[in-house]
Amino acid sequence: MSQLPTKPEILQWISDNPTLTAKRDIAKAFGIKGAARIDLKRILKELEDEGHLHKRKKTYRDPDKLPPVSVLQVSAPGLDGDLYARPLEWQGEGKEPVVLLIPRASDPALGPGDRILGRLQEVKGEAHHYEARLIRRIGQNPTRVLGVFRAGSEGGRILPIDKGDGKEWQVPAGATGGALDGELVEAEQAGPRARMGLPRARIVNRLGDPSEPKAVSLIAIHQHGIPDAFPDDVVAEADGMKPAGLSGREDLRDMPLVTIDPWDARDHDDACWAHADDDPKNEGGHVIWVAIADVAHYVRPGTALDAEARKRGNSSYFPDRVVPMLPDRLSGDLCSLHEGVPRACLAVRMQVSADGTKIGHRFVRGLMRSAASLNYQQVQAARDGTPDDQCGPLMETVIDPLYDAYQALVSARVRRQPLELDLPERKIVLSEAGKVTSVDFAERLDAHKMIEEFMVLANVAAAEELIARRSPLLFRVHEEPSPEKLDALRETAQSAGLVLAKGQVLHTQHLNRLLAQAEGTDHDELINISTLRAMTQAYYSPQNFGHFGLALQAYAHFTSPIRRYSDLIVHRALITAHGWGKDGLSRDEIESLEQTATHISGTERRSMVAERDTTDRYLAAFLSEKVGSTFTGRISGIAKFGVFVKLDESGADGLIPMRNLGAEYFHFDRDAGTLMGSDTGIVIGLGQRVRVKLVEAAPVTGGIALELLELDGATMPGGGGGGRPARGGRGGPVKRKLGQAKRKDAKLKRKIKRKPR
Repeated sequence: MSQLPTKPEILQWISDNPTLTAKRDIAKAFGIKGAARIDLKRILKELEDEGHLHKRKKTYRDPDKLPPVSVLQVSAPGLDGDLYARPLEWQGEGKEPVVLLIPRASDPALGPGDRILGRLQEVKGEAHHYEARLIRRIGQNPTRVLGVFRAGSEGGRILPIDKGDGKEWQVPAGATGGALDGELVEAEQAGPRARMGLPRARIVNRLGDPSEPKAVSLIAIHQHGIPDAFPDDVVAEADGMKPAGLSGREDLRDMPLVTIDPWDARDHDDACWAHADDDPKNEGGHVIWVAIADVAHYVRPGTALDAEARKRGNSSYFPDRVVPMLPDRLSGDLCSLHEGVPRACLAVRMQVSADGTKIGHRFVRGLMRSAASLNYQQVQAARDGTPDDQCGPLMETVIDPLYDAYQALVSARVRRQPLELDLPERKIVLSEAGKVTSVDFAERLDAHKMIEEFMVLANVAAAEELIARRSPLLFRVHEEPSPEKLDALRETAQSAGLVLAKGQVLHTQHLNRLLAQAEGTDHDELINISTLRAMTQAYYSPQNFGHFGLALQAYAHFTSPIRRYSDLIVHRALITAHGWGKDGLSRDEIESLEQTATHISGTERRSMVAERDTTDRYLAAFLSEKVGSTFTGRISGIAKFGVFVKLDESGADGLIPMRNLGAEYFHFDRDAGTLMGSDTGIVIGLGQRVRVKLVEAAPVTGGIALELLELDGATMPGGGGGGRPARGGRGGPVKRKLGQAKRKDAKLKRKIKRKPR
């Protein structure tokens, strides 16, 4: 625009774009450059003097409007029972606007006087002026307790489910929240801590029967000792943080970096952008930028925040909740790359050739501003030809160049041959009440794969950069399978008529050939599961032993410091190696890297087990209403006490006890991994198709018991559930010929001595 905008035009822009109200944003919107910025500053000052605008730090807003995110104080409920809040940031001269709180089912109970941070939306034609949704409570961090409520004559008591906490809590009559005797409840401390007597609590959430699905994740959190409440000093430290400025950083705010996440993501810790490389030496090549939230700026060694983050090690994810590594002030606000908001970051510029080979990289500590917060589905739809209003303007400059760069990386991936397991991820879908409504297959779009490839490339660049600078760091290590596990996989493949060659140094390409042989056959899922079971578990180490699964010589986690402490260590190492500030890797941290690696490898496994236990319990709860129904599945494990089956429909793992196999004795061959019927000679082995009846599903334990009806399409003789014959009758143990899958007892086991790379 060649001329200055009028005052009404400026006021209209600010009203329509409440998150883009800095003088820089206004100048950019109206095309104002050079000396004309002085005139714009004069107009804005006049509007401020006239009372039309209120300056808040470096942004302008209409004083008669509330900002989109604002601090509110909860008022007493109205006559209709609705909850209202008073805006504490109101600057207008007129009557204070009425704000209605719109609670979600997952929100904590709010009471009069609570101060909250809320996301506001202006409404028209209602008795209230704004509707607010809770982001988080401010200035409160009461102790939380999970337990079983026992009703009494005047309120009741809470018996914590945590075995290590024998202390009961007293609940006054007016603070029971309507809880019934025997219900699992979530409560918080009420009033100051008492020196004598039982501590007092008020119930904030009724979870119903302890065996109900909604209670499952909370039980797992407590059973596995995952810290789910932040100490007061940690919350206070986080609440006192202020956004990082441009000082000491490279200005990346004009770069159209975008975040691409699941549609329901609460935080955004990585952003990316790509464009064609204009270097004549790299014809057809690409430049890929990956920017990651600069958590190290806020979480510094020796602080309460750092100690708590290290203690947790990582965030834990459950179908109905997340237990974060960092308080929400950081994970959901200052360290989250929200659209249109300046955020501190560590970024890497990677130069790749036309065939996807990384030929160079450069790390910077910068200040970015996300051009858009996108989700996988809308980005994929845009690429497939149906862009929405948000993606449409970004197609030529952002989305298409991202996919072009991704296609180059696909070529490099094909050459590298990382392990290509095909195990569809099942996603548990919950209702508002926390009940499982369905078990779906998670979508696997090119948009997902694209972001994964960018993140892998950035992680490789971080490892290579720190190795080149001789800096201590934590590697992500994944070693090759042991000889014993490879032998077991080889025998499983042979039983399915497939081949995994012996006598060669194992590479992922050999396993990929096996997976390709199984693809599309009845043994597809079996071989994928067996290959996964043959793998060692990845871990963190200051020593570099490479990453077998990804077929990489060096790999370090750099891209998720909001949810992994390992990535924070890598960020600090980069800061120290480049001399970017005093918030890098401390001497004490360097000396304790081995202990840190062991600790966070353990917290990662703890979260995995808790998440798996939670999934098992949810699936058991989902199936508990279908006892007596029949299902199809595939045998996934053989044991002396029975047969494990993975059900097709839900992916749940159930057990067929020996007594439910059939009316004969079954002999267990440990070496062959099979069961053989003494009367019929039927052999039960891995991968066979079965039809089973659901006998029992216990949500409290996650156990699922099945009865075998059909094996590979044939009805079991005598019907399932017949039990074993009486002692002395037919069907006793039989002498068997050694099967082809029998292992040789005297087998030379080669020992591998690992050497750091």
